[in-house]
Amino acid sequence: MQSASKEPVTAETALDLLQGIDEMLVAKGQKIDRFDLRQGRPGDDELLALLLGRSGKLRAPTIRAGKRLLVGYNQEMVATLL
Repeated sequence: MQSASKEPVTAETALDLLQGIDEMLVAKGQKIDRFDLRQGRPGDDELLALLLGRSGKLRAPTIRAGKRLLVGYNQEMVATLL
């Protein structure tokens, strides 16, 4: 676990989080976007737009669960993981 306030993840290191990740789920309000990174990985600019907030730092919460990366908060998405 990493504290985003003490060690913020910025664009330079955000893409490194995708190493070993097969699926990324991104919550934006009630909408959940799913990305199968094995089949068709979006470009780095698109991935950074999904991973980073307006501040240029990693969106919170970001949770790595096995080969999944969950970005943002959505109750349904978190319940699916647990």
